[in-house]
Amino acid sequence: MEIACLDLEGVLIPEIWIAFAEKTGIEELKRTTRDEPDYNVLMKYRLDILEKNNLGLKEIQEVIETLSPLDGAKDFLDWLRERFQVIVLSDTFYEFAQPMMKQLGFPALFCHQLKIDDDNNVVGYALRQANPKRQAIVGFKSMYYRTIAAGDSYNDTTMLAEADAGILFHAPKNVESEFPQFPAVNDFESLKKEFIKASIRNISM
Repeated sequence: MEIACLDLEGVLIPEIWIAFAEKTGIEELKRTTRDEPDYNVLMKYRLDILEKNNLGLKEIQEVIETLSPLDGAKDFLDWLRERFQVIVLSDTFYEFAQPMMKQLGFPALFCHQLKIDDDNNVVGYALRQANPKRQAIVGFKSMYYRTIAAGDSYNDTTMLAEADAGILFHAPKNVESEFPQFPAVNDFESLKKEFIKASIRNISM
């Protein structure tokens, strides 16, 4: 049995923090895991900005409610689910992801959880585990599943390396250049072909 593991933001849905940055006009919030390899450094940076600007979960969720999956993402996900078991492995938070999961047909999602105080302020976060995307792949392999993974950012590269096959999708040039061992594609038709190529089964388009 093969499992397809996908990152969420940048692969299936827009980058939530970038959308929030554009809505609020806070350019500093456009920094993502495409720019910062250390997720804890990035999240501390984000939480400091939210506190300074008196922004909480409610304001972020209002922006998320206006977003839609990337063009072609739902069709690609449906195609993939007909051919593989599919798990979305993300460094987003359940408090952010629910509206997007509904639009995508509620695929299985492994991600993190925010810590919210009584005033709706985001005061922290609880990681599911250290290096969670890679560790999920390790877990699937321990159950004798073969894994094929796709992602776009620094925080996906350990997942791609641990998987039986890893694919970069919509990755920025800096990530592509630092990880040339992974095939890099930029549209869903090409991503389908990479999954077919990586599979050990006879899969058709």
